[in-house]
Amino acid sequence: MEPVLIMKTACVLLAIAAAGGLTLAGISFGGKAQPPAWLAMLHGLLAAAAVTLLLYAYFTVGLPALASWALLLFLVAAAGGAFLNLNYHWKKLPLPKALIVGHAGAAVAGFVLLLAATWAATRA
Repeated sequence: MEPVLIMKTACVLLAIAAAGGLTLAGISFGGKAQPPAWLAMLHGLLAAAAVTLLLYAYFTVGLPALASWALLLFLVAAAGGAFLNLNYHWKKLPLPKALIVGHAGAAVAGFVLLLAATWAATRA
């Protein structure tokens, strides 16, 4: 499989996951204690699918350096998301705003790097 196709597919999955993440953050920052569990699960599932594709490409056909850094940031964001879900959302505790911002920051930085890597690889 071609790394550029995998990166493009991951970008689409992550863009959809990001829309869900923005909705989740809007609900959390809007004063509601808990966003819907189904939305959090869908957000995580889509992001995990993209990260799995990137991991597969990294270990089989290789990824450009920027995409590899993006993958690392996505793994950090995934750890933060899992921590938020298991330690707060699942227990129906209020989600800490600082952790939400840190999770989103790592994911956004990774997404920007992945977009740049995909753009560069497509242009080459």
